[in-house]
Amino acid sequence: MPKVTVDGIELEVPNGFSVLQAAEAAGKEIPRFCYHERLSIAGNCRMCLVEIEKMPKPVASCGQPVGEGMVIFTDTEKVRQSRRNVMEFLLINHPLDCPICDQGGECDLQDEAMGYGRDHTRYHENKRAVTDKYFGPLVKTVMTRCIQCTRCVRFLAEVAGVPELGGTSRGENLEITNYVERGLSSELSGNIIDLCPVGALTAKPYAFVARTWELRKTDSIDVFDAIGTNIRIDSRGGEVLRILPRINDAVNEEWLADKSRFALDGLKRKRLDHPWLRRNGKVQAATWNEALAAVVARLNGADPARIGAIAGNLCDAESMMALKDLLTSLGSPNLDCRQDGAALDPAHRENYLFNTTIEGIDEADAVLFVGVNPRHEAPVLNARIRRRWVEDTGFVAGMVGAPADLTYPHTHLGSEAAALRALLDPGREFTKQLVAAKKPLLIIGQQALARADGASIFAICRQIALASGMLTADWHGFNVLHNAAARVGGLDLGFVPQAGGRSVAGMLNGGVDLLWLLGADEIDMSAIPPETFVIYQGHHGDRGAARADIILPGAAYTEKPGTYVNTEGRVQYAQRAIFPPGEAREDWTIIRAVSGLLGKPLPYDDLTALRARMAEANPVFATPDTVRRLAPTGAETVSVDRDVTDAPFTPAFANYYQTDPISRASPTMAKCVSEILAPLQQAAE
Repeated sequence: MPKVTVDGIELEVPNGFSVLQAAEAAGKEIPRFCYHERLSIAGNCRMCLVEIEKMPKPVASCGQPVGEGMVIFTDTEKVRQSRRNVMEFLLINHPLDCPICDQGGECDLQDEAMGYGRDHTRYHENKRAVTDKYFGPLVKTVMTRCIQCTRCVRFLAEVAGVPELGGTSRGENLEITNYVERGLSSELSGNIIDLCPVGALTAKPYAFVARTWELRKTDSIDVFDAIGTNIRIDSRGGEVLRILPRINDAVNEEWLADKSRFALDGLKRKRLDHPWLRRNGKVQAATWNEALAAVVARLNGADPARIGAIAGNLCDAESMMALKDLLTSLGSPNLDCRQDGAALDPAHRENYLFNTTIEGIDEADAVLFVGVNPRHEAPVLNARIRRRWVEDTGFVAGMVGAPADLTYPHTHLGSEAAALRALLDPGREFTKQLVAAKKPLLIIGQQALARADGASIFAICRQIALASGMLTADWHGFNVLHNAAARVGGLDLGFVPQAGGRSVAGMLNGGVDLLWLLGADEIDMSAIPPETFVIYQGHHGDRGAARADIILPGAAYTEKPGTYVNTEGRVQYAQRAIFPPGEAREDWTIIRAVSGLLGKPLPYDDLTALRARMAEANPVFATPDTVRRLAPTGAETVSVDRDVTDAPFTPAFANYYQTDPISRASPTMAKCVSEILAPLQQAAE
């Protein structure tokens, strides 16, 4: 490790560190525009100039590697003057429109101009103007503000794997463009808004809505997939105006998927804000007293064996715990949180977790996908797999499932289960690659497990993992990738059929007389016969509410404190950003009220007591934000059931942008379907 001196401070830094990184390790802040620690070095802006002893002129610290004995000066008069000169060049063509720029208040150029800018201009020629480009319904462009840092170009090419942007012309005439005007097709395109150091790229749905200092900022967790992305909710009054990612290197680094970022306008539309009752075949508004009385009357008169409950994909763990305790007190064993009927074994946690952990992907050297498209089901996780492929030239990937563009090379092994069975043959080429790998992964998706032969598919995958060395004392390469934020939490709490209980399939088609849908909108509503009485508790007037006899308005994820468990088993807390609209209430409090009216009050009256009950049900809820890798157990006892069908694997989603009640209610997501997805489908045809 080389020893360097930064402004008189001696320190050792790792080999390969740049001068900029060494300066930051010494506690010195270096201004920059083009440099970003998760992107390649461009050296475009020259704002990070420093002096280095024995070098004749200031150098760009981002691209200069450290050397043994190097003496660095970050704040000399020559350095300050050089940065002032760079800033003057950057501002020559930059428009003076800060008062109407959405980046105002959080703009890197504004901040650095305060330290290195002049109070007047010496440039009196005409300024350059650049035509705005069309990047789709999500990203707004004002390209005259662009300083050609190329962060957006490098992100889409390197991280997202969809190189749709680039530069045309040279020098002062350089323009960032997508060549052919169309919407950016990456599911991570919104991240270039965060990366842009000026106001050239801003959020189109958020244009001219608010200033950053007007917003109340709340830490929360994303629920649009099962990654558990850490987010910040920006709100004003009773309205969510913006959602941004928070840095968590173990989960999402600093990226956020487009649906999670832009579907927030769906929170204001099709909302359930007061109870409803179906009377004489028509749904009519009701008071809470009337609705709760109707629920209690139905529950009191029902056979416990004929009562069932299904939890939806966006539920928090608190509401599932309360509903499970309520049905247990009534004597009903009919519970399920697996809307799609996935064959997941809740008895052993390793059978439904991403056991390698998300961070563990950074160590893998081979991956086999089975019935999953991580680009659509978990875009942030897919970017991490892509980064691993970029870093490791020997990384190999194979897929059994519907063909898909994953943004990195992979071998498509087939679309049917026969291709999966063939991998049990040690003579197959890809099987040899898995066996030769030091730390191989297998990732199985929900569509593979939701098939009628899902249990057999699971068994074959487990046997492949065992045969290829994925299950060792220090490496667990067998992973289940969920696409529902509530799924792992529900399994951890045991929200599954109890002894003698019915699953989702058993509760449909007349399996129960009373069905409680807790935000469950992804089941086949036509399979619920007219004689089944349906209680729907949720926040949107979606599929479940359309079938319900009683509608109880709940709170969306931004409107309640909640606990969510991500696909790797990490327990995380979301905070309330705003209050629910109208008469809507937090879900667990509605269930607690019903239990009191039934004369079977649940043993908790506040969130603290409820979370203590969750920790009692499963100790993992007592240690939030921690995850540890489980050692494989029982793999050798798995038998391969070859009784599988040759039906092809199908994609999990018809389209990425509309997969749940919130995104289906979002006008922005509807625009993405018409302006991004539809043209891509036409081009494919």
